[in-house]
Amino acid sequence: MSPAPTLRKKLDLMDEARIARTLARMAHEVAERHSDLGRVALIGIRSRGVPLARRLARALHEATGTTIAVGALDISLYRDDFTSIAAQPIMRGTEIPFSIDGRVVILVDDVLFTGRTVRAALDQLIDFGRPSRIELAVLMDRGHRELPIRADYVGRTLTTRRDEVVEVKLIEEDGRDAVELMERGPVRATASRSLPQAPSAGPKKKAGKLRATKEQTPKKRTSSRRRVR
Repeated sequence: MSPAPTLRKKLDLMDEARIARTLARMAHEVAERHSDLGRVALIGIRSRGVPLARRLARALHEATGTTIAVGALDISLYRDDFTSIAAQPIMRGTEIPFSIDGRVVILVDDVLFTGRTVRAALDQLIDFGRPSRIELAVLMDRGHRELPIRADYVGRTLTTRRDEVVEVKLIEEDGRDAVELMERGPVRATASRSLPQAPSAGPKKKAGKLRATKEQTPKKRTSSRRRVR
């Protein structure tokens, strides 16, 4: 089995302060679009969409004084690649402790990519009731859509290659706030272990032969007797 390609950081996209400012701006956009925030509910898509939804709710409360209902959606059983993501996928549960009937529901996720995650979230959400409207808020939109889905509130739009990965790290899940662009590194093949080879005897014999030839070459003697005339 060939080793999986490694990921290495290519670019820092957001730090803690930038994420906070972006969420504050998105909260103001929500407040401007909806005059009656009491009818609005934020539902985060697990896993990092949930803390983002809670942060947006806090930002809305600070800006308007309105308490926003927050829920969590676990879409594992609704994914179209459910059978291939893992033999036993981790289920963290869906928590929507309020009725969504007649509400404006804003789905919240960290990264919008192909759109298949949002499609699964829509399928599950409809099983819980009939909201008057469903909107989408994402921290990062990296393109490459495979379904006709777009976000209503976007923190940042980024042009990426398909082989790149946008990683969102949050204090609640990862211990720090950051958004990083990763790229797949080359697969490093495992070096095969082999026994050391004995040095070739050819050059040694040749060197020995040359050495012997040099040692056996007689030196020219200089006579100490004077020539008699």
